[in-house]
Amino acid sequence: MAFNGTWKVDRSENYDKFMEQMGINLMKRKLAEHDNLKIIIEQNGDKFHVKESSTFRTKEIDFTLGVQFEYDLADGTEVAGAWEMEGDMLKGKFTRKDNGKALTTTRTLVGGELVQTYNYEGVDAKRIFKKQ
Repeated sequence: MAFNGTWKVDRSENYDKFMEQMGINLMKRKLAEHDNLKIIIEQNGDKFHVKESSTFRTKEIDFTLGVQFEYDLADGTEVAGAWEMEGDMLKGKFTRKDNGKALTTTRTLVGGELVQTYNYEGVDAKRIFKKQ
């Protein structure tokens, strides 16, 4: 339950290049760099309730570890996949519905911060969140 809490984005690494690789246009990428993303995570056993709120939208997601679900990214890209717990890391493996390509993401706690990594087509990015 270590992920429980409210997390606000503090900084990003290579996020613009990642979004470009995902096919997100320049205008949306520039807006996303300043989205003020806040994530509220509530874990109860293997069930998660996640609320994502940003400048652009608020979305609530419920998922169970190991169970596939569908999700729309902030830019509208539709994906399907599942989260798994690997040690102390949450690992999500998703497939884009439009082109069948894989998107992987992880969430880990490092030094009291939530570090979310992304990989798509060989491009890696990170977003680091501070607990509120």
